[in-house]
Amino acid sequence: MMAINGEVAAGFEPVREAFAANFLRRGDVGAAVCVYLDGRPVVDLWGGVADPDTGRPWTRDTLQLVYSATKGATATAVHLLAQRGELELDAPVAAYWPEFAAKGKADIPVRWLLSHRAGLVALDQPVPLAEALAWQPMVAALAAQPPQWIPGTAHGYHGRTWGWLVGEVIHRVSGRMPGRFFADEIAAPLGLDFFIGLPKTERDRVSRMVYQQPDVDLTTVPPESVPEKLRDLVAAWRDPNSLTNRAYAVTDPAQIDFNSPEVQAADLPSSNGVGTARGLARMYASLIGEVDGVRLLTPETLVSATAQQASGPDQVIVEPSRFSSGYMLSTETNPMIGPSSFGHTGRGGSLGFADPEHGIAFGYVMNQIIGGPDDTRAQSLVDAVRRSVA
Repeated sequence: MMAINGEVAAGFEPVREAFAANFLRRGDVGAAVCVYLDGRPVVDLWGGVADPDTGRPWTRDTLQLVYSATKGATATAVHLLAQRGELELDAPVAAYWPEFAAKGKADIPVRWLLSHRAGLVALDQPVPLAEALAWQPMVAALAAQPPQWIPGTAHGYHGRTWGWLVGEVIHRVSGRMPGRFFADEIAAPLGLDFFIGLPKTERDRVSRMVYQQPDVDLTTVPPESVPEKLRDLVAAWRDPNSLTNRAYAVTDPAQIDFNSPEVQAADLPSSNGVGTARGLARMYASLIGEVDGVRLLTPETLVSATAQQASGPDQVIVEPSRFSSGYMLSTETNPMIGPSSFGHTGRGGSLGFADPEHGIAFGYVMNQIIGGPDDTRAQSLVDAVRRSVA
């Protein structure tokens, strides 16, 4: 029987049960979940193995890379700058980053970067990975890149480029790299265990990711054998020139080892945030209310930050998606509580979000990367939270 550590407030026992079931039936190896209600932690659980190679156990302070759940943290940094009057979301990106105006991009507003409407999902010439990790070469390549569609006319998930695009706006406005700005202005006031650009001193706390291979690779089976609801997506994955593939091939090599110390230490504000479930939940709790005397965003800023900006067919992920200015919004396929929920998922299952209607903030991190429609770990936990507050 897997030992589950931590605490659960009265009424939230279903979350403990779902968390235990994730290990028994849904593939978790090492994981943590945290829930805040009205600014107070009501669930803080962890268990399993942080490094399957060594058997190192997952402890209260184990850190986990969360892939695109990082985008919620980066978006929060942008909205904090806007709240302070240092950044106008409807101003042209080029007002802060003049080089960005090249190739017909002079009028693209910051808000379109945040909401995946800029059409800058891919590069005509991928950037060597070492240069991308160094920041400036990738930023220069994106500034010189023409959009893939007329900006503002469609949206498509900027899975990797989003971090450099939005991060460079933070850099130009604040004078600090996005990871440094997040550390100074968000993590420090709240005492968050969450980093964009992992310090060497924290390296030994990081869990090692493991990757579960699918039972069937749908890109290798006859098209008629693919479930109908997945056929468009699988067709896009089969096409090397599709935006779905090109969006994840902006570096050379395209595949990035996110267990690598060099990758975890870099500023990759779209995808290399490293932290605890507690850190994610606490950050989101501070967006919808006060946490130990700290509230990051005012109610007015929150309304602007979470208002829908894009909805419908997604040019990259080939299924409907909804975005505000940087956050994912609740859909049938996004495991959040209800219409007021906003946050961000990450590859393989991680999730952070808040729901102001219910006063809930949530964080879930894990090292077994599964993903796809068969991964119900986060959804099972969110469903348990919903039952607990019903």
